Amino acid sequence: MQLHDFYLSGNCYKVRLFLGLIGQHAELLTLDLPNGAQKRPEFLALNPLGQVPLLVDDGQPLADSQAILVYLARRYADEHWFPLDALSQGQIAGWLSLAANEIHNGVAKARIGLKFGRPVDLEDAQARGRQVLELVNAHLAGRDWLVGERPSIADVAVYPYLALANEGGLDLAPYPELHSWFARIRALPGYLDLP
Repeated sequence: MQLHDFYLSGNCYKVRLFLGLIGQHAELLTLDLPNGAQKRPEFLALNPLGQVPLLVDDGQPLADSQAILVYLARRYADEHWFPLDALSQGQIAGWLSLAANEIHNGVAKARIGLKFGRPVDLEDAQARGRQVLELVNAHLAGRDWLVGERPSIADVAVYPYLALANEGGLDLAPYPELHSWFARIRALPGYLDLP
């Protein structure tokens, strides 16, 4: 198994983190994104979108961090990471969608603007980011995990960019439930430190 990776990417970190949590090894192939390695023909042949992460397992490429989490959970992980019941799967799908949309367009985009100097509407990204932080903080009141009684791929998908929100100029101090959840994730066996 190979993971085409960029260390500072929150989406790549999701996959590395989950691999650590489930004790699964992958060869890391670091792409030089600042110099356009993801747009070279040999990479585009594997992923025409030219994005990381990209997992190659048994010769089959799979793109998108959320899709990779689902694949790894179903193929290599204990069932609690992606339970088989319809309600849990629907709830997890909702969190994966939140990670791909609202978190990406808020917290992650603010981080891209400040940390990497990319042009973004920082005020809009931070406003969206605060909405997500408030939503997840409120959801976690009285519960340990986003879905069910044990950690799932929903937690893995949502955690990275929220834990890195300060790199996008967002203050995490007002969100005590997030801090408790961060601590529970960091205490899981196999946890890997944030980039």
